[in-house]
Amino acid sequence: MPKKKMPAEKQGICGHRGSSVRLMNLPRSRYNKPSFSVGASCPIELSPSSVVVRYGDPVSVNCTATVSHDGMGWEASVGGIGITEVNHLPWIVESLTEWGISAFCFINTNEQCQKNLNIVVYTFPEKIQINSTADSNGMMVEGEEYNITCEIPKIAPVQNLTVKWYNGDRIIESDVLEIIEPNNLKNTKQPVKLLSTFPFTPTRNDSGARFRCEAQMDLSPVGPHLNVSSQELTITVVFGPDVQCSNIIELMENESLEENCNIAGNPTPSVKWLKDGQPFNSTTPMRRENAGMYTLEANGSLSVQKNIQVHVLYGPELNCPSIYMAEEHTPHNLTCTVEGFPEPVMVWYRDDEVVELPKTLTRLDAGHYLITASNNQSNVNATVEIIVHYQPSEIFELQDLEVHIGSTVELKCSSSGNPRPTYTWNYYQTDNVMEENEDGVSRLEIHSATAYNMGTYTCHAWNNKGRISRTIKVTVIGAEQECPLEITPNPMVLEYRSRAQGATCSSTSAISTNVKRMYWEGVESDNMTWFTNTNEDWGMTPVCTATFQGIGKCQKSLNFTLYKKPDSVSIYHVRRLSSVEEGKEFQLRCDIVSIAPAQNVTVLWYKNQDILKETGCQLENNKTCKLSDVRSPVNVSATINVNLQRKDDEVVFRCEARLNLRLNPLPTTTSSTLKITVLYKPKINTTKLPKEIPVFRGYSEELVCEAEGYPIPKIQWHYNPESHVNVSKGKLTVSEPGIYNCTASNDVGSASHVVEVILKEDYLPLIAGFVALAVVAISIVFLLIYSVYYKNTKMRHYNFKNPKFSEHNGNVAHSNGDLQFPMTRLSTQYISA
Repeated sequence: MPKKKMPAEKQGICGHRGSSVRLMNLPRSRYNKPSFSVGASCPIELSPSSVVVRYGDPVSVNCTATVSHDGMGWEASVGGIGITEVNHLPWIVESLTEWGISAFCFINTNEQCQKNLNIVVYTFPEKIQINSTADSNGMMVEGEEYNITCEIPKIAPVQNLTVKWYNGDRIIESDVLEIIEPNNLKNTKQPVKLLSTFPFTPTRNDSGARFRCEAQMDLSPVGPHLNVSSQELTITVVFGPDVQCSNIIELMENESLEENCNIAGNPTPSVKWLKDGQPFNSTTPMRRENAGMYTLEANGSLSVQKNIQVHVLYGPELNCPSIYMAEEHTPHNLTCTVEGFPEPVMVWYRDDEVVELPKTLTRLDAGHYLITASNNQSNVNATVEIIVHYQPSEIFELQDLEVHIGSTVELKCSSSGNPRPTYTWNYYQTDNVMEENEDGVSRLEIHSATAYNMGTYTCHAWNNKGRISRTIKVTVIGAEQECPLEITPNPMVLEYRSRAQGATCSSTSAISTNVKRMYWEGVESDNMTWFTNTNEDWGMTPVCTATFQGIGKCQKSLNFTLYKKPDSVSIYHVRRLSSVEEGKEFQLRCDIVSIAPAQNVTVLWYKNQDILKETGCQLENNKTCKLSDVRSPVNVSATINVNLQRKDDEVVFRCEARLNLRLNPLPTTTSSTLKITVLYKPKINTTKLPKEIPVFRGYSEELVCEAEGYPIPKIQWHYNPESHVNVSKGKLTVSEPGIYNCTASNDVGSASHVVEVILKEDYLPLIAGFVALAVVAISIVFLLIYSVYYKNTKMRHYNFKNPKFSEHNGNVAHSNGDLQFPMTRLSTQYISA
């Protein structure tokens, strides 16, 4: 191989990153000798003798021969140099990218010797990652084991790596490494991915601990000392709650429950104290009335309850009157009350001697008394001056009273006492009540009692020794208790979706002190005007409530109705028929759609133009409208049973839905008309067709059979076929005796009538002959008598023209002669005749 010198500009100079050098092929006779020496005896100096190179960085090592030789060179997998006859030969690699590289410098003397170059190629991560098996928020449960891992990506050589764990600034002695990639190459010089695991079982004291891992690589003395730290992992330890509290707590007054129980936990437990099931503020200074059984609830990661008996300790509190006015010779009610826990002992002293107060005091018992009360907390005392006096006595004359309306009555309140009592009255004040105090007696006079005088009357009598009261009730007979409230307007009736209106509630009393409080139920504001919503207030019953002196609490309701006319009203036969049979009952139904309120619905049934009946209605669940509590729009219906006769033919029905409200006119909605045709069976007219009809021999008789019915009946005659009859349009002409049956029928039914024809002889011609003979005979006799009369009487002429009537008788005509002939006024026809 020809000798080749390294260019001067590349000797000892780093090459460019990313370049590589390949090992050259050497002659076997010079390079692959069977024996050679290695070590310090080889006269070669390497400068430096060891190198630490970051992966990809350049490297340069100078080899110097200290003896004469036949040639020298570098053998390396990258950047090798063949035998060269120089004394100084540098090995240069511009970018070292081979992890397991080895290199040595050799010379040829009597034998070949070499000196190995100690090369370490390393890589070190810029950051490492810390993780744990806790949740994403770093929450750990006390007592459970977790793994905290440190992930180190691509590091070499791993033999020089040390992993340290820190809790804050304190080193945790744990260095457990696990090679993830590549597997099972613990002695490799190539980069590996490492995982260091720190098993950790937290306690509550570890909450807030800051863990981190640190990777350190010591490449000294030649190379650098490298280290990189992970971000901190802050953990939160969840535990508890732990309740440290006695089953019985004794507290002094003004101490709190919070100061007597220790509750620990993370997250910080929410602590709740309960007494009788109701929340109690644990920071509240305890009072004696707060003693009792409590429940402590601590809620954190778990829920804990504990029942605790709480005693509130306090010294005696003695309550005695400083001055006591007692009635002489009367059992007294002088008492000193004492409170404390434990229960105090009370002792009475007079003139330094223990005494027992007698039940009945006399004036000799007057004086100053010392009362002491003590328990294991403290002792107290009080002084009482007993004055044997008397407070107002019971009021006996004032009793419950009944008075007739319009009457006048007096209420008398009197009480004896020393000093004389003073009186006041509590009652509903009106203009007709007068109050008068005179001679230790108080009187109330009620003039012309009204309903507003009903109620309670309380008389208070007091002096500086005591107080007494008596309450009576006054009842006004003939009057009802009045609530002095007025709602305007009342009643209020509004149509659905009409303009809203307001109702105002006010007191009828002109005395403002009579009213203690007044409000609308369910309305938070003090506005005494209630407004309705006509779109939805179906079941609303506004109530105005007030509390009055003497009357107490009373209320008045606004009679409010929100109504809605029906969307439609229809009438029909329940079987959807248009005709019915006479006398058979049938049912009509009226459907009313979406009407409110149903309780006020009345259905009017019309037959032609006349009201047939007025009925109620039913809901769809067959419940009667009157009993319904639904105020919103509903569908209702009504039915009526009808029985028609033939005279009702072609009758017309209709129904009308009426809302019985305080309106004029009443809201009504009418259905369309329903026409019903009456079907009835035939009825034969027997006035024209008696049961027996005589027929004279030789004559014929016409039998007329007429019947009314709907549909129009068919007439048929039934008779002996041998009879000689003539039938035409229901008329039967008969001349022979027999039984003849007339039958009238239609789709509804049939009727029949039997006629018996009786044959009779005709005696009329014979009777007519006898009558004619009698008339002729009578005429002959009359003519004979008349002729005899004229023969024996002077005959005269009479002129019938312009007859003169007698002044005495207008029906008598007179002639010019002396004789008068009575004549009646004759008609012209008769005279002409």
